[in-house]
Amino acid sequence: MRWTRTWLALGDSYTIGEGVPLYDSYPYQTLRMLRRKGDDWSAPEIVARTGWTTDELAAGIQAAQLMPRYDLVTLLIGVNNQYRGRGVEEYERQFSSLLQAAVERAGYETGHVIVLSIPDWGVTPFAAERDVKKIASEIDAFNAVNRAVSQREGVGWLDVTASTRAAKGDAMRFAKDGLHPSGLEYAIWAEALSQRVAAIR
Repeated sequence: MRWTRTWLALGDSYTIGEGVPLYDSYPYQTLRMLRRKGDDWSAPEIVARTGWTTDELAAGIQAAQLMPRYDLVTLLIGVNNQYRGRGVEEYERQFSSLLQAAVERAGYETGHVIVLSIPDWGVTPFAAERDVKKIASEIDAFNAVNRAVSQREGVGWLDVTASTRAAKGDAMRFAKDGLHPSGLEYAIWAEALSQRVAAIR
C-alpha cells in the first residue's frame, strides 16, 4: 500500500533557499528527485528563516502548528551562530535540544532524521574581504559539534560543506546576492540528500 510521505525541514536561509526561487531550494529539488524515483511525497513543511540562530529556530518550532509526526525531518542550523560570534559550547547545548525535537517529530525513528552540515560562507564573493581562514576554522568547529551530536543520537549526517568549498571561484554556484548558493549548488545537495532519503523505509 502506497502512502504520501511527509517531510519537516528545519533551518535558516539555506533551507528556504534565500536568493533563489522556491523550486530551486534544496528541499524542493530533493522533492522532485524523490518523486521521480516513484515515491509519493507531500511538499516539505519548512520552519526556517533567514538569519535564524539555534535559539531562534527553537522558538520558531514552538510557534509553528506542526503535525505530531513526519516521515522525514531534516535539520541545518548554525551558520548564524558562527556569524554572530556565538560560542561553540552554547551551540552544542542548543543544537542537541533541537535534534531531540527533530527526533521526536520523526516519531523517535532516528533513521528518519538527517542533519546537514553548515556551509562555508567564507568562500563566497560576499566574504572576499573577510578573514576566510578564521571563518573556515570556526565552521569546522561548529560542524564537528553537529556531527558528533548526530552520531551520538544515531541520526544521519550529510556533509554539504565540502561542496560549498569546491564552489569557490565558480560564479554559477552562487546566487545573485553573492552569499547564498545558487540552484546549481543546491542541486548537488539535493542529489546527495535524495539518495539518503530514498534508502529510508
